[in-house]
Amino acid sequence: MPSASASSPPAVLLLLLLFLLAAGCAAAAANETQRFRPGAELRRYRRVQALLRRLNKPALRTIQAPLSAPLCLLACLQSPDGDLIDCVAAHLQPAFDHPRLRGQRPLEEPPARPKPRGHRRRPNDTADAGVQLWAASGVSCPEGSVPIRRVTEADVLRASSVRRFGRAPSARVRRDTVAGGHEHAVGYVAGDEYYGAKASINVWAPTVSTASEFSLSQIWVIAGSFGDDLNTIEAGWQVSPQLYGDGAPRFFTYWTTDAYQTTGCYNLLCSGFIQTNTRIAMGAAISPTSAYNAGQFDISLLVWKDPNHGNWWLEFGSGELVGYWPSLLFSHLASHASMVQFGGEVVNTRASGSHTATQMGSGHFAGEGFGRASYFRNLEVVDWDNSLVPLAAGFHVTADHPNCYDIQGGVNAVWGNYFYYGGPGRNVRCT
Repeated sequence: MPSASASSPPAVLLLLLLFLLAAGCAAAAANETQRFRPGAELRRYRRVQALLRRLNKPALRTIQAPLSAPLCLLACLQSPDGDLIDCVAAHLQPAFDHPRLRGQRPLEEPPARPKPRGHRRRPNDTADAGVQLWAASGVSCPEGSVPIRRVTEADVLRASSVRRFGRAPSARVRRDTVAGGHEHAVGYVAGDEYYGAKASINVWAPTVSTASEFSLSQIWVIAGSFGDDLNTIEAGWQVSPQLYGDGAPRFFTYWTTDAYQTTGCYNLLCSGFIQTNTRIAMGAAISPTSAYNAGQFDISLLVWKDPNHGNWWLEFGSGELVGYWPSLLFSHLASHASMVQFGGEVVNTRASGSHTATQMGSGHFAGEGFGRASYFRNLEVVDWDNSLVPLAAGFHVTADHPNCYDIQGGVNAVWGNYFYYGGPGRNVRCT
């Protein structure tokens, strides 16, 4: 019979195991210390809280977004967008943190609206997607206040950095070559003086593959070069999981005066845009949305320069003034725009090593036509005389990667200038 000592591990082996275990624990502890870095985490926490205090102004009333539909069961506690809307005194909104706007109040005199020379609406084919989920029950903010989507700590922590929260990555306007992973399918006019633009934009809920990507459809009003002095005013709808935390299409605005470097932001996430409307919240979800081979819904947007005061105003739907960008924010756009773009954009991070599957528009190519492909219709610009005019012969359509997202333009008596656009992203011809 073997002795007890023969079946036990040698003492040297035990010591070696204990040494390896201790070394592993020490390495793990070092990794944990390096990963958590209490000092850095505390500084980041303080920056986040300071940003939230700056953006979330004292509310006269807070509105919880209602249940989205009667089919919502008892377990459904909030609407899909999950928004809290704060009714903030209009003169306390973030715009008036701007040094040149501090102490001012929103303009009360309505701007001189462009004289319409529009087209008849195509009957029975489309309807307005003009309702935001938070206001589905008809609720609005009291007079003297504006609805502002509350920014949460989770919103800020999803951003690439606290400093960049609410700001767009660079290369947001189409150039001759694609930069920064941004891909476009757009129509545009250039080479004249433009004082605004108008279009009806088909609303969908495209799939976005990763949180750091987005898909949008918008109007760009542009001045300056494509260098550091680029000025833009932008409005449309976008799906951006990183910015909003979900996959819903949301009404948004943007502006910059230095090519997205340090100026401008989405919606009201910095000082600049002055909101005047009590019923529309920028960054809130749009409802309803279009469906393949089913109902089609669009939003009408108009951006124009008030000839009396020089500010750039935004109208949503039929005569619903949202607010304005003060002329003093801009350099080139203080005078007029030199280009107008309409269309779609996605970010392609190639996270999986191949082209993204993030969809543009409906996620279907332009050739599928009405009810399947996404569209812009009744495209117009505002001229020097504050008149809405159809696009001239110089209107062009172009797509950066037509095997991934494409565009087809046309003109008819009902839709005026229009185009279909979009696509699925990654497919057998787009890798």
